[in-house]
Amino acid sequence: MERFKNKTAIVTGAGRGIGLEICRQLVAQGANVLLNDLEPELAKTAAASINKAPGHCASFAGDASDTFFIQQMVAEAITFYGQLDIVIANAGITLFGDFFDYKPEDFNQVMAVNLRGSFFLVQAAAQRMRKQQTGGSLLLMSSVTGHQAHKNLAAYGMSKAALEMLAKTLVLELSPYHITINAIAPGATMTERTSNDPTYENTWSSITPMGRPAHTFDIANAALFLVSAEARHITGQSLIIDGGWTSVSPSPY
Repeated sequence: MERFKNKTAIVTGAGRGIGLEICRQLVAQGANVLLNDLEPELAKTAAASINKAPGHCASFAGDASDTFFIQQMVAEAITFYGQLDIVIANAGITLFGDFFDYKPEDFNQVMAVNLRGSFFLVQAAAQRMRKQQTGGSLLLMSSVTGHQAHKNLAAYGMSKAALEMLAKTLVLELSPYHITINAIAPGATMTERTSNDPTYENTWSSITPMGRPAHTFDIANAALFLVSAEARHITGQSLIIDGGWTSVSPSPY
């Protein structure tokens, strides 16, 4: 499949996990991808692991919450590939903590990466897409914790709910330029990080109606649909991908 042939994408926080799988599928379907991660070696290794025909992948390491770096990243995509069609704001951090003791520095860090970085990335991308006059697709990475309470994740859940509101709000400003913006909200997902927890898969399998947590390709499949031409009349929406967990919401604790 080459449904993203001649398309250029930026994916942040993509050195591993969901972001890496999104990049892998985009490249496999013909896209040119600028893969971002905070860790230079991780970004380089990740890009090299998927850098093959029909698409192409280049790494660009740096802090996706830094507004100056965001401008550099968009400029790099244009310099390297000549255009920008798709941006997926996948970078995010989770800092657990009891609400009564949650530290201001932890709160600020979560909001900087999850909110500020996402906001100014889609702003910079939309500015470029408006200039190109060819439309584009923007995707924000929310979470089921933006829909259901999850212990010790008040700040994180708040940031993810805010991203879904951002997608809805920006419909008014982006639609005249044929730019879509949506969000996906993954539930429990098997990644390198969660696989290190020996109880994770069994716990989430027992409380998820579909009988298992997601795998990264489950999330990537939905992400690619929303940034594809097939979804060009879908905007301002949030799609939950959790095997039905939010319908029943049992706690994993």
